Amino acid sequence: MSQNKTVYPYIPNSVPEIQSQMLKEINVNDIMELYEEIPDHLKFKGTMNLPEPIHDEYGIRRHVEGLLKKNKNCSEYLNFLGAGCAQHFIPAVCDEVSGRGEFLTAYVGDSYADHGKWQALFEYASNMGELLDMDVLSCPVYDGHHAAARALRMASRACKRKEILMPSSVSPDGLLVIKNYLNGVGGPDLPITFVDFDSATGLMNLSDLESKISNKTAAVFIENPCYLGMLETQAEKIGKIAKEAGAEFVVKVDPISCGVIAPPAHYGATLACGDSQSLGIHMQCGGGQTGFIASRDDMKYISEFTELMFGITETVKKGEYGFGEVLYDRTSYGSREKGKEFTGTTTGLWAITTGAYLALMGPKGMEQVGRTIMQNAAYAAKKIEEIPGVEIHFPTPFFKEFVVNFNQTGKSVAQINQKLMAFSIFGGKDLSFEFPDLGQSALYCVTEIMNSQDIDKLVYALKAVV
Repeated sequence: MSQNKTVYPYIPNSVPEIQSQMLKEINVNDIMELYEEIPDHLKFKGTMNLPEPIHDEYGIRRHVEGLLKKNKNCSEYLNFLGAGCAQHFIPAVCDEVSGRGEFLTAYVGDSYADHGKWQALFEYASNMGELLDMDVLSCPVYDGHHAAARALRMASRACKRKEILMPSSVSPDGLLVIKNYLNGVGGPDLPITFVDFDSATGLMNLSDLESKISNKTAAVFIENPCYLGMLETQAEKIGKIAKEAGAEFVVKVDPISCGVIAPPAHYGATLACGDSQSLGIHMQCGGGQTGFIASRDDMKYISEFTELMFGITETVKKGEYGFGEVLYDRTSYGSREKGKEFTGTTTGLWAITTGAYLALMGPKGMEQVGRTIMQNAAYAAKKIEEIPGVEIHFPTPFFKEFVVNFNQTGKSVAQINQKLMAFSIFGGKDLSFEFPDLGQSALYCVTEIMNSQDIDKLVYALKAVV
């Protein structure tokens, strides 16, 4: 570590005179005294290779814009990538609401001083509860994978069991998050047992599930739609198998699908979870994700929520209502070291954005956008399958994503995707590393923003490439 005397106007307190005043205030002679606890062998002894500072704001802006122009983005390219973060239409009102100062900068506040934010979070929970047909939602967590991991810990505590069953087709990225969280975070390790999926349909193998479920099983977990895009049409049977074994049934769902497809509560899920990114939130290099967990109005599950929860109540003034935190002692804020699980900073701003999106769309709007997605995706799959040497891998109904196999073309997905770039197209996600048994396959995502001309352009490009 070394001191840098250069003044960067956009880095707070980099002026040497200001630093000297601060050090004097805390009775420290050398700034390096603040880092005494760091072992000497970890300290950088040289000089950092930093560029000269740009002192004017406009110059900084031009510099950053120049760097950004090197990227290929979804505004200039047609985007068929999904796998957990997809490109959807964002109504202007969503950005307007989430950009308001009282929401954007209100990191924290109490019910007596922050009525607007608490009400907005309550409205979010109400709208999401209606979409999912569940009664209770808490403040969201970091993303859908994190929500799934927390929901599984909740299920384990609720039924006092430890083993988790899930299909081997689960999202590989999501699985890494879930494994990390179930191994030593927030309680005892929860081992995962994988259930086979049918190679022909992509659906869970029910015989394998029945052979592996036992009185040790805490929860059966599925994704619906699953990572490979298919709708788990056996979901109700899976829920019954879990219930008969005394286990919880946890379903990770894409909430935008609930406008046209029965929500998890309708086929037996005790806990529903997922990512709200599809509901009015931009793709933001990993920052546009936000996870939700929902349950019925049952204290068996409500008491296991670890995040803050918001409710409405009457005040001392007749006809007036207030909003505030519910069952505060559930959280680690209230119970401290006795908390069942740690609760930290979450993604409350995106909850407000999601609430605005759902309020704007309403039930009819959600149905329309869901139908549009399914129609667009079905049209894309039909046209792609007409290309010689290309086939859709699974015949099972899907929502917005489907697997395209290129084995017969003699080309790899990586080669095809690279050539598609010349047509200003981002191809589907390469599955050949995650699921080698599927060969040279890619996961294509089609949403409501695609029109027939966009899909026809993709088909034209694929024909030229393969």
